[in-house]
Amino acid sequence: MKIRADIADLIREGHTNASIARRLGCHYDTVARARRGLRLPPADTLGRLYAEAVPTGRVREYRPDRMPTSPAQQAANRARLLAALRDPAA
Repeated sequence: MKIRADIADLIREGHTNASIARRLGCHYDTVARARRGLRLPPADTLGRLYAEAVPTGRVREYRPDRMPTSPAQQAANRARLLAALRDPAA
C-alpha cells in the first residue's frame, strides 16, 4: 500500500483522522487506511496514551493485595470482635 507522505507526517504528529481529512481535502477513510497501513493505533487511543504519560501523582501499576472491606463487612467484623471480647469463656 502506497501512503501519501503528507498524511503519514500528520498522523505521526498526532492529528486525528478527521482533522487530517479536512486539512488535506481527502476522504476520512483514506486517512484511516493509511493509519492502519502504518500500523498505528487510532487517534483517540493515541490521545489516551499521551494523556497517561503525563504524571498524575498516582501509581499506575498499583494493585492492592486485598480489597478494602465494605461498611457492612466492617460492621460484622466489629460485632464479632465485641462478642468475642464479652464472652467469658475466651
